[in-house]
Amino acid sequence: MKKVLKTKKKLVKKVAKKVVKEKPIGKVTHYYGGIGVAIVKFNKAVKKEEKVCFYNSSGEFDQVIGSMQFDHKDIVVAKKGQEVGIKVDQKVREGDEIYAAK
Repeated sequence: MKKVLKTKKKLVKKVAKKVVKEKPIGKVTHYYGGIGVAIVKFNKAVKKEEKVCFYNSSGEFDQVIGSMQFDHKDIVVAKKGQEVGIKVDQKVREGDEIYAAK
């Protein structure tokens, strides 16, 4: 009986140590400061009105995707691997990662 309890405790400790890390859904490839638009390459499909979080070395901010364009035309869904323009509320930098906000 004691051995079973010890093994259960070890399993619990191993599970508690396991850290789940989120994967970025996209990355900023260019930023146009004059018009406040970021060019983003997405690793998965993203819809307009979805909430995302921009991470960089100076901090992070959440934003709902309000305007998204591809080839100067409004789109509703950005496909995986597609580079699209997104209107952003704050300044971002090339290389900033984008995560799905909860």
